[in-house]
Amino acid sequence: MSSQPPPILIVEDDSDLSELIKIQLTDNDYKVDQALNGRIALQKALENEYSLIILDIMLPEVDGFEICKMVRKENQQIPILMLTAKAEEVDKIMGLEYGADDYLTKPFSIKELVARVKALLRRASTSKPEDSSKLDKLDFGELIIYPNKRSVQVHDQLIELTSKEFELLLLFANNPGRAYSRQELLDVVWGYQYSGYSHTVNSHINRLRSKIEKNPSEPKYITTVWGMGYKFAELEELGLA
Repeated sequence: MSSQPPPILIVEDDSDLSELIKIQLTDNDYKVDQALNGRIALQKALENEYSLIILDIMLPEVDGFEICKMVRKENQQIPILMLTAKAEEVDKIMGLEYGADDYLTKPFSIKELVARVKALLRRASTSKPEDSSKLDKLDFGELIIYPNKRSVQVHDQLIELTSKEFELLLLFANNPGRAYSRQELLDVVWGYQYSGYSHTVNSHINRLRSKIEKNPSEPKYITTVWGMGYKFAELEELGLA
């Protein structure tokens, strides 16, 4: 008999909006917890287990950026969907840089939010580590990826990646030399189609490079295909063929 998944934490200081989100999620059979200010949200996020965090940026006491940063120090895997009332791209980029998996700009449709939640949870549910005795390995010299264990080593050092960062890296590594557009990466890795969010991909690529590349400004593994998107270097380019 499988245990019920942990609840979703809604961090939103607008009590009416928080209740509306709660009603929609509970109607979709999700358990829900709520926090109306940043201090309580941070305490809950660090002390309890959640399957996903819906996180507003503008919060009293502790803002969403700080909460995201602190949560990511403790947990790289939990999906974080960030909400912002601001239209400026810088807020969206900052949220992604701090480790958010996705974001929605207010006002948004509840139907769209539920779709994002389902997609993030679906991706997370297929990302559980397996028994290391069944380990497969992708060896790129200094970079080694263990798909079943969902772990990565660079220079024999374990590298902490978020769920989306790992999925991006694994997609690239399984298809060396294949160029992906940003829209293709959104469709494949985020699990649903939407446009106008190229910064989502760009920010995740930048964070991924900062973790696996010796010199992120001159990447060896994940390179830019100008006018197209990104690709993973072929074995010949890495001197491994």
